Amino acid sequence: MARTKIAVYPGSFDPITNGHIDLVKRTLRVFDRVIVAIATNPDKDNSLFSVEERLQMIREVFKRLGRRVQADSFEGLLVDYAERIGAEVVIRGLRAISDFEYEFQMAMMNRGLNSNLETLFMMTGESYFYISSRLVKEVVSLGGNVSRLVPANVLKKLKEKFKD
Repeated sequence: MARTKIAVYPGSFDPITNGHIDLVKRTLRVFDRVIVAIATNPDKDNSLFSVEERLQMIREVFKRLGRRVQADSFEGLLVDYAERIGAEVVIRGLRAISDFEYEFQMAMMNRGLNSNLETLFMMTGESYFYISSRLVKEVVSLGGNVSRLVPANVLKKLKEKFKD
């Protein structure tokens, strides 16, 4: 029986954007399952959305894909989490060359901690290379329209957070 190939896509996803969604869908062309994993650090968390809110938004976005895409959260080292869930590959999106240096450092650190865990860099789709969760939040907070950048359920939650 063939082994299920699982990839983990870690990040803050505060909130998930169409760029993230594009990357997950493209990852499914290569892997059987993708775990969208919210990395948490209680000592440094200044997120707009709680972990539970982010998990809910991610699950709603991918509900039609069934068990092929799962949302989860973890605390601690990514390499330990990946081992626990049986993932052999970490997916990381690259928007611009400026992302590469940081992502490369993280990939090398993870490889040093677990030589069996590979990192796969994927270029963000050309329609999404300028999107970041931070920028989306900033634009919404100033009254801008981000309806092309996030799914409808996320847009609704963003508007609720910034309605004051």
